[in-house]
Amino acid sequence: MHIGSSGGGTQGQRGQRTVDRFALGLLLLFCIWLFSSFEAIAAPALVATRVWPAQEYTRVTFEAKEPIKHYFQTLKNPQRLVIDLEGLDVNAELTELAKRVREDDPYIKGVRVARYKPTLVRVVFDLKTDVKPAVFSLAPVGEYKHRLVLDIYPVRQSDPLLALLSTTDVELSRAPDVVLKSETELNAPKIDAPPEKAPAKPEPAVQSETPVRPAETPQPKPREKAKKPAVARLITVVVDAGHGGEDPGARGRKGTYEKNVTLAIAKRLKTLIDAEPGMRAVLTRDGDYFIPLNQRVIKARKVQGDLFVSIHADAFLQPHANGSSVFALSERSATSAAARWLAQRENEADLIGGVNFDVKDPYLAKTLLDLSQTATINDSLKLGKAVLGELGGINRLHKVNVEQAGFAVLKAPDIPSILVETAFISNPDEEKRLKDPEYQDKMAVAIVSGIKAYFSKNPPLARTTTVASIMPR
Repeated sequence: MHIGSSGGGTQGQRGQRTVDRFALGLLLLFCIWLFSSFEAIAAPALVATRVWPAQEYTRVTFEAKEPIKHYFQTLKNPQRLVIDLEGLDVNAELTELAKRVREDDPYIKGVRVARYKPTLVRVVFDLKTDVKPAVFSLAPVGEYKHRLVLDIYPVRQSDPLLALLSTTDVELSRAPDVVLKSETELNAPKIDAPPEKAPAKPEPAVQSETPVRPAETPQPKPREKAKKPAVARLITVVVDAGHGGEDPGARGRKGTYEKNVTLAIAKRLKTLIDAEPGMRAVLTRDGDYFIPLNQRVIKARKVQGDLFVSIHADAFLQPHANGSSVFALSERSATSAAARWLAQRENEADLIGGVNFDVKDPYLAKTLLDLSQTATINDSLKLGKAVLGELGGINRLHKVNVEQAGFAVLKAPDIPSILVETAFISNPDEEKRLKDPEYQDKMAVAIVSGIKAYFSKNPPLARTTTVASIMPR
């Protein structure tokens, strides 16, 4: 009995140890699962990194599924920007960041990524020059998740558009007189001037010992004083290519981005306007980078634009929507539900592109909340009607009248402004045409023809202020 009892006790102890080991294993597995789950929650997963270089500024974006906790500092001798990212792994997106920096980037020389501490990844940006950086976070919007944005600005502005300010006064003083004729004069047939009477053939000189001086070149008669021209300055048209950079705009079914189409048409439009006597065009952006809506308005006012034309190629819910449209600003309600919906989409560009709303811009309030825009809106409607009439020659019109809605990009209080929807990029047929360089040329020709038709009836007013006087101090 004692032996049997002893044997039974031994088997019980072995069984208990087995149960204990099993329970310990389960506890260990649970701890591992809990720790890994905690890590998954605590550590944001980096899903993308992007670099958008431009003369105005370079933008670097880190995108993750969760907010990215970060620490930022600048270092000198040599110039560097350092961002420490907490809880991230050095994954492929981070290691590929260095390859995404182009050699022609105006500000970034190179990028180094390494594990700095067990919980920190350090990203070092080696710089080419002194910069003025800005770092801010963006909440999820559209297709984007949480974003950490680094904007690298130059200490001194190098905006290609604002570079015009240093030569504007010179250009205006050297500009030929521009006389904008009426529509009747423009359409009048040309009459060739009668040929001038040929001068009589001079008699041969008489031989003599005294040398004969050659005849002096006849001096032209002084011209009568020309009448004062209607406009004695360059007409400036600000051409705004919609979207750009982080903000791709609408996307066609074949993958065409609106931002690329608008830039292509805007560049063609600039070329045509620059070829017109007495006119010039300036682009709000000349590359693939993002510009906030209010900055587009500010740029137009800084160069004293006479017109502002924003180029777009939007999408709609139904793929069969087609045709071209022109929009002007409305201070009250939109002229249609579609116009209101479109304005809301376009005004969300700042959320998608990413604006640092912590920055207080004193010029913004004056730009967007200035005097009554009634007169400017009336001129905008005239401009829109002229352009819409020309667009009808190359494409079906989605609306036969100029529509109105509260587009933020059209809120320059003293510049007639229109937004041109060249076509619906969501329509497969129109998407194909929008990518065609020949169609882009036709669209640019139609817009510039509308601009010329507008100016033939509405000459711009003479400027009474200099460019320097409107620059913010």
